[in-house]
Order: sequence, then structure tokens, then C-alpha cells
Amino acid sequence: MAERVPEKKPDQSSSSSESESAVHIVYVERPQDMEPEAFHIQTLASVLGSEEAAKEALIYSYKTAASGFSAKLTPQQVSLISKLPGVLQVVPSRTLQLHSGPGRLH
Repeated sequence: MAERVPEKKPDQSSSSSESESAVHIVYVERPQDMEPEAFHIQTLASVLGSEEAAKEALIYSYKTAASGFSAKLTPQQVSLISKLPGVLQVVPSRTLQLHSGPGRLH
């Protein structure tokens, strides 16, 4: 089950790189020697420059069925984080809508 990390409100002074950012899911190898969320923050911090920036960007930390996290990342950050050791895959987050109604339940 995904653990919800409290969402932070963006600063009023958004940079252009922030406006280009989108939510991505980053799948990583399960860390052996540290807590998953600490590993996720450390991985993000290595690309974003600080632990505080990593905590701001982190949206979810996945720890049970999958190992990874979702975060708002720019295309350049996606490129950098994809190359880090232990990162398996980075994919854009998608919202799917189920369609059902009378006659579609079969």
C-alpha cells in the first residue's frame, strides 16, 4: 500500500523549470540497508540538490507491492535520475478513468 506524504503548497515564485515538471513514478531496487522512504529521499536529493527539495517533490513513497516513489520532476531531472544506480524505471504518472454503466458490467 502506498504511504501518503503530506502535499506541500508551491511557492508563489515558481520558476519556469517547475512549470515544466510533471508527476513521474520512479521504480527502484529495494534498499537493503536503510528504510525505503529515506532511500527515496536520498535518491531524489542527489538530483534535486538538497533533502528539503527532495521532500518537497516527493508525493508518494511505495513500500509494499512495489519499491519506488512518485515525485514532480522536470524532463532534465527524469533524465538524471534514470541514470542513478538502483533506479529501474521512470514513467510518467497517468490517471485512468473506469467506464461503466448499464450494459457495460459484463
